[in-house]
Amino acid sequence: MAAKVRHASDEDLTAAACVLAAAFGAYPWTRWAIPEEGYAQRLERLQYLYLRHALTCGLVFVDEDLHAVAAFLPPDAPEPSPGVQNEVAELHGSRIAALADLALPQPAEPAWNLATVGVDPAYQGAGLGTAVTSAGLAHIDQEVGAVALETSDERNVRLYGALGFDVTATTLIADGPHRSFDVSTTKNP
Repeated sequence: MAAKVRHASDEDLTAAACVLAAAFGAYPWTRWAIPEEGYAQRLERLQYLYLRHALTCGLVFVDEDLHAVAAFLPPDAPEPSPGVQNEVAELHGSRIAALADLALPQPAEPAWNLATVGVDPAYQGAGLGTAVTSAGLAHIDQEVGAVALETSDERNVRLYGALGFDVTATTLIADGPHRSFDVSTTKNP
């Protein structure tokens, strides 16, 4: 049975942030970017702040049972408010300097950003991540065909490839995750 997907609402943000925190608990990027002290709480709060921004400026899709979430930001999305930026910096703590020093490749053309997608670990492998991502891609394809993303887990490259994405660059991060794959597509499947 296909997952029922819908646009997220304000009321979904806390549960969706919990889903993302569970999904990214062992993810190489978040383990590198967020201090160990208070890691779980920091991660959940960061996910909430990022989702709030995406809901305000872009698109957030969830499955009916709130086991999966995907957030997209348009190419012209404004920066979060200074207050949110300050809180994000505090949550990243001592890692904020390393994050600020990163130079990740940018898409060749203005592109939407698949900012995050995650599935509650108890429901992974059931197609929920594909369902919420596909819903966003279908919506974006009605407006503009370019979408970009980054991943630090090579296993995700296959998943994104099945959705029509290609690896366009690989970035090695000193003292960071093994590598960061910058993946983009100019046409949605």
